[in-house]
Amino acid sequence: MALLFIDSGRKYGKINKNVYGHFSEHLGRGIYGSIYVDENSPIPNIRGIRTDVVEALRHIRVPVLRWPGGCFAEYYNWKDGVGTDRKRIVNAGWGGVVEDNSFGTHEFLDLCEQIGCSAYIAANVGSGTPREVSEWIEYMTFDGDSPMANWRRQNGRHEPWKVEYIGIGNENWGCGGQMRPEYYADVYKQFNTYVRNYGNHRIFRVACGADGNDYVWTETLMREAGTHMNGLSLHYYTMPGYYKFDEYPEERKGPALEFDKPTYYRTLRRALYMDELITRHKHVMDRYDPKGEVSIIIDEWGTWYEVEPGTHPAFLFQQNSMRDAIVAGVSLNIFNAHSDRVQMANLAQLVNVLQSVILTEGEDMVLTPTYHVFDLYKGHQDSTLIESYIQPQLKGTSEAMVPALHVSASERADGRVHATVVNLSADESQQLHCVLDGQAFSSAEVRYISGTMTSHNAFGHPPQVEIKKMPVIPIKDNRLDMHLPACCVAEIVLS
Repeated sequence: MALLFIDSGRKYGKINKNVYGHFSEHLGRGIYGSIYVDENSPIPNIRGIRTDVVEALRHIRVPVLRWPGGCFAEYYNWKDGVGTDRKRIVNAGWGGVVEDNSFGTHEFLDLCEQIGCSAYIAANVGSGTPREVSEWIEYMTFDGDSPMANWRRQNGRHEPWKVEYIGIGNENWGCGGQMRPEYYADVYKQFNTYVRNYGNHRIFRVACGADGNDYVWTETLMREAGTHMNGLSLHYYTMPGYYKFDEYPEERKGPALEFDKPTYYRTLRRALYMDELITRHKHVMDRYDPKGEVSIIIDEWGTWYEVEPGTHPAFLFQQNSMRDAIVAGVSLNIFNAHSDRVQMANLAQLVNVLQSVILTEGEDMVLTPTYHVFDLYKGHQDSTLIESYIQPQLKGTSEAMVPALHVSASERADGRVHATVVNLSADESQQLHCVLDGQAFSSAEVRYISGTMTSHNAFGHPPQVEIKKMPVIPIKDNRLDMHLPACCVAEIVLS
C-alpha cells in the first residue's frame, strides 16, 4: 500500500491556468480540415472554424493558444494571410505543400474568441524584420487612426483584439536562424524595441529560450537581455534519438502504438527529466533575476514518435495511447510543482500533429487519452498549489526505473482540494492510503482513465479510453483508502 499525504494548510504559489495551454502550427493537418474548413463545408462550422473542435476545447478550458509556429513562424509574413487576395506560398519546412493562407490573423483570433482563450503570437525573427512585427502589433491592437488599424477595419474587424502574448522568435538556435545566444540577445532587444504597447494594453514578451539543457543559452539571454523580457521559453520533447544528453543514446524513434514495456519505461524516464531541466534553468535565472520576475514559458513539449504508416513523413501525424496520457500527467504535475517560475506551457500540438488532444478525419473527431488528462487536470487552473507527498516506490525495468506514483495537489477558491495522481506502472495496480491535513474533509470524488500501455481511441471503433467515475468515497478522520488501476491517471476532489 502506498501512502499519500496532502496538507491544504501548506500553501505555495498560484498555478497559472496558462500551464494548460496548447500550440497549433501550419504543419500537416494541424490547421486545415481539423480546426479550419471552408465556410461552405458540410462539417458544421462558424466562419470556417469547426464547431465540434471548438466545443471540445472549451470543455477542457483551453486558456491560451500559440500560433502560427514553430518553425513555420520563421518564414511567415502575416500580410500574406489577411484581406481577400491572399498570397499562396510553399510550406518549405513541413512537406513542401502549398499554403494558401486562408487561415490567417483574423481566423486565428476568431478561433481564440470562440474557444475563450488568450492568443500567443509567435513573431518572425529569423527571416522577418522589426517593421513587420511592429506593423502586425499595430494591425491587431491599435484602436486609433493609422494605416494598419484602418487596413484591419477594411478587412472586417473594427475593434482591435487583445493580444496578450508575443514570442519574439522561435528556436533561433535552430530553424529560426542558427544564431549564437549572444547574437540572438541583441536581435531580441532590437525587435522588442518595436513591439509597441497601445493604450493601456501591455503585451507579455517572450524571448526564445533554450533547447533542452542548453544552460549557456539561458545564462547568456538572462545576462544580456533579462531586463527586457517577461518570459523565456524552453523546448523539450519526450523523444529518443535527438538530445545528446539522452540516457539511452542508441535508441531511435519508434511507433506510437507498437512498443514493449522497456520502451514504455524509457519514455517515462525522458518525460520525468523535465523536472531536472526546469530546476536547473531556474537556478541559472535566479542568479540574474532573484525576484523571479522573468517566467519560464515551456511553449513546446510532448511526445514525438514515428509517423503513422502510410502518412506523409513531414506531417508528424501520430496516434495517442495511455503511454502519452501518463507522460501528460507527470508533465503537468511537474509544471504545477514549479508554479513559482513556470507560468505557461503549450502542448505540441493541438490537433493531428504529435501529441494531439484531438484527431480528425473528415467529419469525424476522436478525443485522445491526452485530451482526457487535460479534462482531469482542469481543476488546477488558477488554483493554489498545496503540499502533497507520496511515499517513494520504484517500478520499471533494470535499465529504466520510475516512481510508481506521481502527484500534484491544489486548493480551489471554493476551498475544495484537487489532487491528480498518476500510476506509472504498466501492469500493477496500487492500493492508496490518503492522509489529509489542513482542514476537515468528508468525501472524495474520483474520476480516472486507465488501460494497457497501448490503449487508444481510433476512428470507427468504440473508444478504449474514456473518463470513468468511482463511487463517492467517504472520508473518516481525514483518511481514505482507494484502489488505482495500472497505467492510470486520476483526479481526486476532496470536499
